[in-house]
Amino acid sequence: MVDYKVRDIKLAEEGRMLVDYAEKHMPVLMHLRKQHSEKKPLKGMRISGCLHVTKETAVLVETLRAAGAEVAWSGCNPLSTNDKVAAAMAANDIPVFAWNGLSKEEYYWCIEKTLEHRPNLTLDDGADLIFTLHRKHEEMIPELYGGSEETTTGVIRVRAMAEDGALKYPIMAVNDADTKHMFDNVYGTGQSSFDGVLRASAILIAGKTVVISGYGFCGHGLATRARGLGADVVVTEADPVRALQARMDGYRVMPMKQAAKEGDLFITATGMKDIITGEHMKAMKDGAILGNAGHYNVEVNTNDLAALSEGKKRVRPALDEYMLKDGRRLYLLGEGRLVNLVAAEGHPSEVMDLSFAAQLNAMLWLSVNGRNLKPAVYEFPKDLDRQTALAKLETMGIKIDRLTREQAAYATAYAEGT
Repeated sequence: MVDYKVRDIKLAEEGRMLVDYAEKHMPVLMHLRKQHSEKKPLKGMRISGCLHVTKETAVLVETLRAAGAEVAWSGCNPLSTNDKVAAAMAANDIPVFAWNGLSKEEYYWCIEKTLEHRPNLTLDDGADLIFTLHRKHEEMIPELYGGSEETTTGVIRVRAMAEDGALKYPIMAVNDADTKHMFDNVYGTGQSSFDGVLRASAILIAGKTVVISGYGFCGHGLATRARGLGADVVVTEADPVRALQARMDGYRVMPMKQAAKEGDLFITATGMKDIITGEHMKAMKDGAILGNAGHYNVEVNTNDLAALSEGKKRVRPALDEYMLKDGRRLYLLGEGRLVNLVAAEGHPSEVMDLSFAAQLNAMLWLSVNGRNLKPAVYEFPKDLDRQTALAKLETMGIKIDRLTREQAAYATAYAEGT
């Protein structure tokens, strides 16, 4: 029997229906599964993965296995696992260690269980698996061909490791692939985060002031969706270029200290700690709602919120009401964790089709090239990006122009001028 630990294996049948449904909306990944299932280019590769256990992730994991890999999996967030999907993966003989509501100790125990499979490739979302390998299992590092990193926060983390000379095996920044961050981060985060907000709070967005913290790709997507729902959108930023872009995109821009007085709903997406602190909470309206769309639950300072409060209660699934000592109420979405995965189902399958096609291609590329690479953070190959985008366009029935020979030659010519 395969080694696994999930909430309830009896949920497998319901989980399989979810996975089958996702497959129908991920045509690029399914095409790649069919393409690689015969030759099995990942045969001999052992992949340990640490990524949200959703129906889309199950499609990726089963595709990796169809391509020949041995796979072991854990979730990358204590509250993001879909227990039905985890059960379906376990019932399909995948070593999966994940359930919703993990303690911190259980979370890292699950990662350790995936490492018992002694990977030669890693697939991470947030770099907790990568960091655990470096901190506790350096003896495994010589066996590694390489790894990939899915999210902005994780890429920042591994780049910091590389700059400090601490990174000991090559990592591909899948998050920085154009077919990932321009689509997953913008359209996926924008739509799924508001899906989570609405499921958790049931509020009307139209007419409210929505404060978006951070105007990277995720923040851009959040602001666009908020405006589309009829909100007055305020952006807070620490980067002057991004702040300028937000203003020229038509949003009001101000420091959080000022925005705190105006906002009805706050969503952070910065990858930085203490974006909303007790100082800001003291200035907020009675009934303001706080949420986070960044990877770690450090953007809203929940310790400060607790210290300001005389009590809290859960008023809806994934929504806690904090009664402040001065009589005001503040509401926290999803315990300050990723609102789109705690309160909803994460990104839609159609956009994860792109991201997970990139992950599969990263594993294939690293299995061939990883042994010849130095420990560093590597960009996703542009030719693979283009292939993925073209494949997605084809599944959508969209054709595009192609450069003629003359145009291709002109693109690299330097003698022609005015």
